Amino acid sequence: MRILQGVLADAVEDKIRMICDWKEVEILELNIQSDHIHIICSIPPKLSVSDFMGIVKGKSAIQMFKSFPSLKKKPYWGNHFWARGYFVSTIGIDEDKVRRYVKYQEDEEKKRDGDSKDFRLF
Repeated sequence: MRILQGVLADAVEDKIRMICDWKEVEILELNIQSDHIHIICSIPPKLSVSDFMGIVKGKSAIQMFKSFPSLKKKPYWGNHFWARGYFVSTIGIDEDKVRRYVKYQEDEEKKRDGDSKDFRLF
């Protein structure tokens, strides 16, 4: 189900940016898509990646359910705004390639057939 659009997408982005400012995390790229989010960020060494993800997912879910109570109902996720896991990778030599991927992925996905899940980093 695709729901991260319009006002809801703006609210999620605002909350993520607010949390990043609070935790001194620099957002390098952020792409809110209708059913998932990509973020490239620089996390200070005093903050673990897992702690950061827990804070982002926890605080944003609380805010979204408070601001949009209808999200708690089916067919959405009940009391779960985010999926359980997340993907994290460090960026080194191919940072520019990954940044372009995050920035332009939505456009590329629209070009491809809706059922294709061929995610390439170029």
